[in-house]
Amino acid sequence: MATLTKALNIGDEFPNFQAETTVGKIDFHEWIGDSWAILFSHPADYTPVCTTELSRVAKLLPEFQKRNVKPIALSVDTVGSHKGWIEDIKSYGSLDSFDYPIIADDKRELAVKLNMLDKDELNKEGIPLTCRAVFIVDDKKKLRLSILYPATTGRNFDEILRVIDSLQLTQNKSVATPADWKQGDACMVLPTVKEDAISKLFPAGVEVVPVPSGKSYIRKTPQP
Repeated sequence: MATLTKALNIGDEFPNFQAETTVGKIDFHEWIGDSWAILFSHPADYTPVCTTELSRVAKLLPEFQKRNVKPIALSVDTVGSHKGWIEDIKSYGSLDSFDYPIIADDKRELAVKLNMLDKDELNKEGIPLTCRAVFIVDDKKKLRLSILYPATTGRNFDEILRVIDSLQLTQNKSVATPADWKQGDACMVLPTVKEDAISKLFPAGVEVVPVPSGKSYIRKTPQP
């Protein structure tokens, strides 16, 4: 049994691993290359919620590609099982093809190593199911976001794309994205940006939102 990875924090290098997948054996870091990646896990093959999720990601593949993000799924079954299940996924989603890999984790080594077990959801043998983990890894192999959904709750991949947009925007610009932000909305100027740098960094202008405290910390600017 694999040993547990210590708790991963945002900014940590994501652990490398080798695994069998539906496209052959991969080294995770080599597979990412110069791209970003989203690794998302599933409780099991031939399960209803998982089928909807993998179908949804297959349909969104052009959106991930636009953002230079490679999706890769994981389920605690064999490659042979995955390949059979892919036919159901394609049928459910009316897909002509299925163009991203599924990792085979039938020994649950990665599920254990990456702390992806849902102790409240058990299979028929009484073994914890893999939860619905989401890990977004950037082109420097650093963890940029992690979300753990329980096995019973399907993910919102529109939200995941929104988060990727925010991550990629804010890593190079001196802004943060407010609640419910989406591509094209106004952003918030970081508190660390000094007043004398405003005109150079934000030529489109900055609006200071008045608040009862009188402090000028809520500064909005059009998306850079």
